[in-house]
Amino acid sequence: MWPSRCQHLPRGPGFTPVGTTEGHQIFVDVLTRFAERSRNPRLTPIIARIALPPSVAVLGRDGVGRGTVGAALTRAGGTNPRARGRVTLTPDPKAADVHVLVIAEALKPEDRVDLANADRPIVTVLNKADLTGRSDGGPLTRAHRRAADCRALTGVPTVPMVALLAAADLNEELMSALRVLVTQPADLTSTDAFVRSGHPVRPELRRRLLAALDRFGIASAVLALGEGADAATVSTVLRRASQVDRVVEHIEAAAAPVCYRRVRSAITELYSLAVQSGDRRLADFLSTDETVLGVMAAAVGVVEAAGVAVDRGDDAAAHLRRAVHWRRYSRGPVDALHRSCGADIARGSLRLLGRAR
Repeated sequence: MWPSRCQHLPRGPGFTPVGTTEGHQIFVDVLTRFAERSRNPRLTPIIARIALPPSVAVLGRDGVGRGTVGAALTRAGGTNPRARGRVTLTPDPKAADVHVLVIAEALKPEDRVDLANADRPIVTVLNKADLTGRSDGGPLTRAHRRAADCRALTGVPTVPMVALLAAADLNEELMSALRVLVTQPADLTSTDAFVRSGHPVRPELRRRLLAALDRFGIASAVLALGEGADAATVSTVLRRASQVDRVVEHIEAAAAPVCYRRVRSAITELYSLAVQSGDRRLADFLSTDETVLGVMAAAVGVVEAAGVAVDRGDDAAAHLRRAVHWRRYSRGPVDALHRSCGADIARGSLRLLGRAR
């Protein structure tokens, strides 16, 4: 069996590897529990360093919605307690683990320069996805196609987003206005038509709705309310339409190597601390199954984020097959990062094989 701390990792034929940083968190949890048991204060700063969420700098031309994307990412965990702290924003691109390049409509020459000069992992966000034009399936379908074209052109992961919806804050007055629109539809063919046409919702409120949601968000909220949604459900619908969680998943995937390197650096520091202090408990901890499998899980996150599949079989044959495959992989024509990941996956698989036997 995969170790209990790896059980929540996604598996199965429908598994999409984007965003797999759970392995890094598994190692953090393992080390935190050991620190609590051993009451060793020297482990506290090490845990603090490796537990930091990926830092993100938001880049892009004026007018593409950098600030709105930043606000959406800052609030990304607000309605999902498990997601809190998944990313942190920094204004300094040089201090960031990952760059997010915000574009709108299409790549411009300035965007291409930013991509060409990227010196760390980067994710492109196609913001204002609701304004990409009409198509079968709606504007988001067209935006996904445009994002795929952008990725094919640049080789950089590209995600459509409607950042305005992720950062929307609807008070009761705006919600009441939306409920009126359910029973008395307004003209949403254009912003001018929505504001200027005669309607029971006063024009000032309609302008505020446009500022908060734009036409796509208004239509999405009205549709949800018409199906019986309450205010909380409307917020969930808008968040889903914003694609913010998908953006965060891509950021986490881009940051997976950063998180893994932190784990490997922590292992080296812990070995040094064990030798210098003569701490036998710490030395023993570093060779336990739980530690080896925690490092393996972090390595799995790196290779899966790069699009390399990992066999999730739980029997002895699968563990042996995986150990052999990743040992060969680590000795093949791959870079130092993937050599290290391959060795850690092989090592963890051998531990699992020993358990299975």
